[in-house]
Amino acid sequence: MRVYKISKQDEKKLFKVLEKFGEVWLPVKKGGKCTFSRIYSEDRLTFSQTEICNRPLLPLKKLLLPPEFNTLDFNAERYNRAEQNVPSRVVVGSHACDIHGVNILDKFYTTDFIDPFYRERRKKTIIIGTSCEPDEYCFCNKTNTNIIEEGYDLFFNDLGHYYLVWVGSSKGDDIIREGDDLFDENITDKIIGDFINWRKVNENFFTNDIDFYGVTDLMELKYNDNELWEYFGDKCLSCGQCTMVCPTCTCFNVIDDLEVNKNEGHRRRYWDSCMFKDYSMVAGGHNFRKTRAERLKLWYTHKLKAFIGQFGNPSCVGCGRCIVTCPVDINVYNVVSRLKGQEKELIRK
Repeated sequence: MRVYKISKQDEKKLFKVLEKFGEVWLPVKKGGKCTFSRIYSEDRLTFSQTEICNRPLLPLKKLLLPPEFNTLDFNAERYNRAEQNVPSRVVVGSHACDIHGVNILDKFYTTDFIDPFYRERRKKTIIIGTSCEPDEYCFCNKTNTNIIEEGYDLFFNDLGHYYLVWVGSSKGDDIIREGDDLFDENITDKIIGDFINWRKVNENFFTNDIDFYGVTDLMELKYNDNELWEYFGDKCLSCGQCTMVCPTCTCFNVIDDLEVNKNEGHRRRYWDSCMFKDYSMVAGGHNFRKTRAERLKLWYTHKLKAFIGQFGNPSCVGCGRCIVTCPVDINVYNVVSRLKGQEKELIRK
């Protein structure tokens, strides 16, 4: 793996370099919320962990599989795959935990059954990760997702007056070559010392004391603990916000929309949620997960246990979105606390 240094004085100059590879996207503040948005000028570009807003409301998956898109156009005689018109994108500002989330999506959508819609967008997306300053909701240090070694094209570590830039792919190397006058390959002992110190300081930002030790076994042992799941089920609103903001949720629905007064239509794909009552409804009106407690148990079993058996790691990346988003404080921290028999719960401010 190759590593470079770039001065913060030169970071704006990278915009014209990145534009040659596609649209440039960055987490920005909109209406008090942080969201991935396209930027059109070098003035907006930054790789600074203090200037990029933390934790976009919707993770990077919104660009890899949009909340809604058309898959087929059809009429009485034929159907055609809908034109996707997927642009090439350079996405700046994804943190390590979110890139781990993308790695999980890569496994899910390209292992057993390849999703062509995901694959096309993934191939056209360059990911430039950036370091971050964890807040009180982050617990990626507990899920071992605070450090990333794959899944990115470039990764910028903010070390004060300059960035340490890690190259993770051939596309990342192409960007370095395109802007070779901006990057310095001379990594001195001073730079290495700065990076070691950054690691130590960064660790001190984590204040969330969630304990994941043995959680996989506890999910098995307490799977039929009705009192535990009904405790959270009684609070749950079935709003589905936890699944919409989770970087690794993959549920979707397909609906045929017919044009009014026309013999044609469109087959559209939407994000769905296993928290919704109708999600588990089948033909004949039977619902095999009709209670909120059952649906919550399914979701947390998938996040903390089932995904490990299939892909080797949990599908929770410690981003803290469930803590920030759930209006009734049902989240990984509180569920794990209850699994361990603890009464303490983290209440969202």
